[in-house]
Amino acid sequence: MKKMKRNNIGKIILGGAITLAVASCSLDFDPISDYSDVTEGISETGKEVVFKDKKSVEEHLKLLYTELRNQEWYIDKMLMAESHSDNAYAGAFNAEVLPYEDNSLDATNSVLERDWNRYLSQIGLANKLVIYADSVADKSLSDAEVKSYQAQGMIFRSLIYFDMVRLWGNIPVVTKVAPNITSENFDEVYPLYFPLQTPEIDTYKQIESDLLFAVQNAPDYNPADKRVMTKTVARALLAKLYAEKPLRDYEKVIKYADDVAKDGPQLVDDFSVLFGMKKDEKGNYIDAKARNTSESLLEAQFVAGDNNWCYMMFGRNLLNWDENFSWNKWVTPSRDLIKLYESEGDVERFQESIVYYECGWSLYYPKDHYPFMYKCRSSQSSIIWMRYADILLLKAEGLIMRSSPDLTAAANIIDEIRTKRKLPKLPASIKGNKEDMLNALLKERRMELAFEGQRWFDLVRLDKVESVMNAVYSKDSGRRARQEAFTENSYRLPIPLRVLQANSNMVQNKGY
Repeated sequence: MKKMKRNNIGKIILGGAITLAVASCSLDFDPISDYSDVTEGISETGKEVVFKDKKSVEEHLKLLYTELRNQEWYIDKMLMAESHSDNAYAGAFNAEVLPYEDNSLDATNSVLERDWNRYLSQIGLANKLVIYADSVADKSLSDAEVKSYQAQGMIFRSLIYFDMVRLWGNIPVVTKVAPNITSENFDEVYPLYFPLQTPEIDTYKQIESDLLFAVQNAPDYNPADKRVMTKTVARALLAKLYAEKPLRDYEKVIKYADDVAKDGPQLVDDFSVLFGMKKDEKGNYIDAKARNTSESLLEAQFVAGDNNWCYMMFGRNLLNWDENFSWNKWVTPSRDLIKLYESEGDVERFQESIVYYECGWSLYYPKDHYPFMYKCRSSQSSIIWMRYADILLLKAEGLIMRSSPDLTAAANIIDEIRTKRKLPKLPASIKGNKEDMLNALLKERRMELAFEGQRWFDLVRLDKVESVMNAVYSKDSGRRARQEAFTENSYRLPIPLRVLQANSNMVQNKGY
């Protein structure tokens, strides 16, 4: 029973990746033959039946879309990608968030632990759909419908693994649902409870395989509904995937960015529609300015009664001015980022990304003129997970970084975005130099995508962590003192301590 006790710990650590196994088990438990947490029975061919009908499959798919509205996922990603970069300060001095600003992260950080556990719980939900969508006993689902559901599960699984592999490197890749443990299957099932870490390249290949399936089988792009994980989302994620070092192929980045463009998304003419709020005739804020814009590729939407509470972590709720505004907020815009907007004359994106309020604290700025990140500004703001500008700029990166650079084409893309944002085109003096163009690209991505969870990953992808982050502390007077220098080991974050303690197969990342 010593081994069984260890497996029960594993259920807690791996969360949903194995939540379909029963909470208690016995080594002499009979093999599955009737309903359990894993199955609703066995088909005539011996395959487990998890979903009894089409409705039950669709209800499970809804759970994945509910998770796309998970505000904890969103706020933690902002902390990791913005406050752990030069875009923002932590916003608070507590042990939960300050380490992202001063580079003192360790394996006991509670944000990392909750994210690890949530990610694997979400993977478990996706795995159930992917594996069992074709097991409906009444055969009411067509083959195309089954593949569509599986494709959406694979896109969701890819979104999670893409975050995880970029944060932690070698991670456990679980693509099966752990059944109840019996004396007969113990050796087979044990690795599902305590998996080995998968090499980064193999994780990327798993994501690639899932997305290639989704490109063929996910729902088509619908310009009127950006809540759906479509073929276009799969193509966009493939473009992002192929830009990452372990699977880098800039020709494919360009190809899939072009495929996204063929589906029809376009840059918005007015940047404010992406994150803005509309007012009534009296000047009162009443709702998000727009949903399903031409630029959005995937978003979680919130309307009255849904209560998107992200605003309370970052700033004010414009629909209820004083609600939850009595404590210091996370992800405070940095002086370095503000200076960039000002030096570039980027008024439009600055005003839509950063706002100044009077508040009751003065941790980083005077309390009568305090900046807040402004891309989640009410309980009805959407969470935009992916948008077209990101993919266009990735294509520009591909054109710059591929073996035969096309700097003119890359400059045209950057100029297209700058023109939309009411900025002049790039100076001709930099358009013929690869390093100058790469720096221009990074600067453009920083201004365009600030507070959308991209900056840290951009620095990691292009090997800029040491050069950018070690320098920012001396030029940004508001940043808390750096505790540790950024090194080659800083590109991966620490694996949570409790995960290491529960699973002896896990190895901590170097430097922690």
